[in-house]
Amino acid sequence: MTYTTLKLERRGAVEILSLNRPEELNALSPEMAREITAYFDGLKARLDVRVVILRGEGRLFCAGADLGTDAFAEQGSGRAQRQMAMQKLYSGVVRAMRFCPQPIIALIHDAACGGGLSLALAADVRYASPNVRMNAAYVRIGLGGCDMGAGYLLPRLVGVSNASEILLSGRFVNAERALRMGLVSEIVPAEKLLDAGLALAEDMLKAAPMGLRMTKEAINAEIDAPSLEAALAIEDRQQVILIDTDDHREAVKAFREKRAPTFRDA
Repeated sequence: MTYTTLKLERRGAVEILSLNRPEELNALSPEMAREITAYFDGLKARLDVRVVILRGEGRLFCAGADLGTDAFAEQGSGRAQRQMAMQKLYSGVVRAMRFCPQPIIALIHDAACGGGLSLALAADVRYASPNVRMNAAYVRIGLGGCDMGAGYLLPRLVGVSNASEILLSGRFVNAERALRMGLVSEIVPAEKLLDAGLALAEDMLKAAPMGLRMTKEAINAEIDAPSLEAALAIEDRQQVILIDTDDHREAVKAFREKRAPTFRDA
C-alpha cells in the first residue's frame, strides 16, 4: 500500500511506522486515520511482521486531530450522521491498533495531545523523551475528555483518580510524572528513542512468534476478565495451544543445548 501521511521502514521482522505530516505537527487528518487503520488491520495477514514501532517525524509525536480539516467545519442537513461516521473513523484507529496481533512500541517525543495521546495509549509499550508533554486536549475544545479510547485505556494504565484529573482538566502531564504514574515505561533521550525501541523489539523477537501474538491477545482479554478464575482460564487455554507447537519443542531443545532457538512459527 502507498501512504501519503505515513512512512514505513522495515528492519527484519520489525516495522517502523512514522506519522509523516511534520509541517502539520503530525496532526491526525481523516486521511491519516484511514491509512493508520488500513495499516494495522492489514497486519493480521502479515505475520512476518512481528513487532511495530510507532513514532512521529519532525518536531513532535502528534499534535492531535487536525482542526483545519473540513470535518470540523461541516454544517447543514445530515451533519450528525456524517459526524458519527467521522468519529467512528477516528475511534477505529484505536480498535485496529489494539486488535492487531503484533505488539506496538510507541516512541513519543515532545508532545502527544488529544488524538496523539490516544495513539500512545493504544500502543502496548510507551517510551518518552524527557521533554514530552501529553494531554487530553479534546476537553479543551468544547468536547468530552474521553475520546478515541482514552476513557477506557487511561484508567487501566494510571488508575481512576489520575485518569480523571487528566481527562477532566486537559492538564499537561510531563515525562517525569508520566513515568511515576505508569503512563510510560521509560524516559529516553530523544536521539536514543529509536535505539531503545529497537532494543525492546529485539527482546520481544526472542519469543516464539505465536507465543508473542497470544501474549498480547491474553493481556487484552485479561484486562477485562471478571475474576481470577476467568483470567486463569484464558492463560490455561493459551498454554495448552502453545505447548503443542513445534516452536515450543524447539525452544525447550535449544534451552537444553544452551543455544538460541530457531523459530518457524509452527
